[in-house]
Amino acid sequence: MEVNTEIKSTRNMPNHLETTTLEGRNKVLGFWLFLAAETVLFACLFGTYLALRHQSMGGPESSELYDLSLIAVSTAILLTSSLTSVLAMAKMNQYKLKAMLTWLGITVLLGLSFLVLEIYEFVHYVHLGHTFMNSAFGSSFYALVGTHGAHVTFGIVWITTLMFQAAKQGITRETAPKLFVSSLYWHFIDVVWIFIFTLVYLLGKVG
Repeated sequence: MEVNTEIKSTRNMPNHLETTTLEGRNKVLGFWLFLAAETVLFACLFGTYLALRHQSMGGPESSELYDLSLIAVSTAILLTSSLTSVLAMAKMNQYKLKAMLTWLGITVLLGLSFLVLEIYEFVHYVHLGHTFMNSAFGSSFYALVGTHGAHVTFGIVWITTLMFQAAKQGITRETAPKLFVSSLYWHFIDVVWIFIFTLVYLLGKVG
């Protein structure tokens, strides 16, 4: 009887817990406005990079640097993490705490894997003479890709913190909006990476 009661009560719960309260809706709306500001930030960084990408000052050109096979692996990892984030939110809306935490944990691990590959990439470029200070190309590249990497790092820390909070408090009207906006943030940095992959690496490889 206790199991049936729990199933019945769960079915009567709202499907989108993150927007069931005014505070939750305000958090989601406010975060969309924040992402709009972040879009402007990255648009400026993209514009700067595209304007300066040929100013290598005698250093290595982008076509000589980029290893598309490595970047493709990084891209696949980050896009997969976006999928696991979606699955985590689906489990949240089903009030399945353990499953949600599992998918969020996988998202964090994929994000860490992406960062490890990016650090390896940066170290390799530095050994080839492509540094932040040696040219306008280098400065604009590291400013753009490094800012994205910083966002990934922040997202990992944020999601991990929310996982501990959810594990302690459960899926509630207070924790759900926080989890949901962190998922929005993660999708945003994944979308930004698609533009980086296209405009920085693919375009840079063809010269």
